[in-house]
Amino acid sequence: MLLSGLKIFACAPATPRRPGVRMAATVLCAAVLAGPVAAKAADPTAPTVRQERIQAAIDGLDGLAQRTLAEFKLPGLAIAVVHEGKTVFARGYGVRELGKTAKVDADTVFQIASLSKSLAASVVAQQVGEGKVAWDTPVSRHLPWFTLSDPWVGAHVTIGDLFAHRSGLPDHAGDDLELLGFSRREILERLDQLPLNAYRDSYAYTNFGLTTAAEAVAEAAGTDWASLSEKVLYAPLGMARTSSRFDDYLARDNRAVGHAFADGAFRDLQRRKPDAQSPAGGVSSTARDMARWMAMVLANGRHGEKVIIKEAGLLPALSPQVVSSRSETADRLPSFYGFGVGVGISGDGSVMLSHSGMFVLGTGTNYMMSPALDLGIVVLSNGAGVGAVEAVSAEFMDLAINGKVTRDWASGYRGLFEAQRLNAPAGSTVGKAAPAKPEPSDELGDFVGTYVSAYFGAARVDLAEDRLVLTLGPDEQRFELTHWSGNSFVFPVFNEEQPYGSRSTVTFDLSAQDPSMRVEFLDENGLGLFTRTVR
Repeated sequence: MLLSGLKIFACAPATPRRPGVRMAATVLCAAVLAGPVAAKAADPTAPTVRQERIQAAIDGLDGLAQRTLAEFKLPGLAIAVVHEGKTVFARGYGVRELGKTAKVDADTVFQIASLSKSLAASVVAQQVGEGKVAWDTPVSRHLPWFTLSDPWVGAHVTIGDLFAHRSGLPDHAGDDLELLGFSRREILERLDQLPLNAYRDSYAYTNFGLTTAAEAVAEAAGTDWASLSEKVLYAPLGMARTSSRFDDYLARDNRAVGHAFADGAFRDLQRRKPDAQSPAGGVSSTARDMARWMAMVLANGRHGEKVIIKEAGLLPALSPQVVSSRSETADRLPSFYGFGVGVGISGDGSVMLSHSGMFVLGTGTNYMMSPALDLGIVVLSNGAGVGAVEAVSAEFMDLAINGKVTRDWASGYRGLFEAQRLNAPAGSTVGKAAPAKPEPSDELGDFVGTYVSAYFGAARVDLAEDRLVLTLGPDEQRFELTHWSGNSFVFPVFNEEQPYGSRSTVTFDLSAQDPSMRVEFLDENGLGLFTRTVR
């Protein structure tokens, strides 16, 4: 992400997408104030210097964590560091829930959001190593019902394509269906309604693309994804408090509660239930458990004397598979993505593996691993992403690599997140006052009826006590409409993609032969048009 005159890290984006804000791989982890990459790696003949720098970085973590907690006003934070196969630091800070006294420790369970992708890639790598699937196995081989808007691409897209986000699916494809309560299978079946970008020649971050690939692997294994993950990864590594099921997270006694960032402060407003996209964002874990996973990755798939993942299956996941962000200038390298893992260059020219995760509803997570130093750090928080966890990881790695802190990481990351407006209200009418003299609408009863979209299914508009009510999705989410002007109405909406304070329009067209309505917050891919079928 950022660094002092050096393009040190290239991470993957966190989960949320905002309408009009395309989150390329550099959005959260680009070197926004970067200069050229160092010409060569650190001197391999100086192990004493390297060890001194790493130890100094570890020694400074307690103060860094306390400072970050205070500066960002986070509810809680947990950090773990692994070096040479051992967990050398594991500690918690702050509280599990604002207004309560229970403290965070290294065994507190957090929702880890998009760090789930890297764990999922490890599960797939294990199956690849065992010969159950290959990274180039077409998903249609195990999910014959799956297709895309281009049937040829649907038939040929591979597990690796979807884990590298190079399938051609648009950014965050399917997330809007999840918001309305569609099941995993229902969402994957509707991906064929989406327009495609260039297959294998474009990068767009998709939770449900990756989830499709994971489902294919689970099908090949003859089990469900959560059980497969537990069997081949969590249990062998002793990750006893890690799960791919939301109910398991809720059942933990030592659990961090998510807090959205709303009106400039962290607030406990709503729970994020990510089971539909579990492989991509539904894992819950602890700093100590994540340290076990990092140690295994840095040991090329080994855990003690046991081989958890064969190196031939794991190495492709840790290698560049797609350019996730092009170079801005000739002296800067592009950013890359492997299979569920961000692959970048550190300040000394060596490889840095990384990923960030974020739920608007209350999670910010990050890890960074330096294979050359056999060093990794994971930072988990129960506050929505504001750049805090990335700043901790980056400052730690900066000190470990360079022997000094070369950038004000906290300010840089805060500015980057604020510029991307990831927690800011969305909608074309946000911040605008209602028209003083609005144009009148048609009679309210004329809008009543059932409206249908091939992608979103049926929606219902009813008249209740002189107000229109819009009902959407399998969860039958109800929104009371307020007149704006003409046949346009507005309503508040708050969910994982629409931060607190968001407002959507719904605009009706009753003049056409087939009356319709367009719902703004569902129109990211131009599919927010519903046609009335029943009055």
